[in-house]
Amino acid sequence: MADGVKIEIVSPERLVLSEQVRSVTVPGAEGYFTVLGEHAPLMSTLKPGFITVTDNSNVAHVFYVRGGFVDV
Repeated sequence: MADGVKIEIVSPERLVLSEQVRSVTVPGAEGYFTVLGEHAPLMSTLKPGFITVTDNSNVAHVFYVRGGFVDV
């Protein structure tokens, strides 16, 4: 994991989060998956669940989503 992952969480109203982080775990259509630095490109729809963002200080931040999509 060279540089981590640039994450942007966007709602219809505003930009919720935009930063460089260690990892992101999301509730994909086929189940939860974790994205680390240099992850292979993919797109997936999101089912309702929790996005867990682990920052560079190794602190986890949790966000609830009702759906959407992820583009890696």
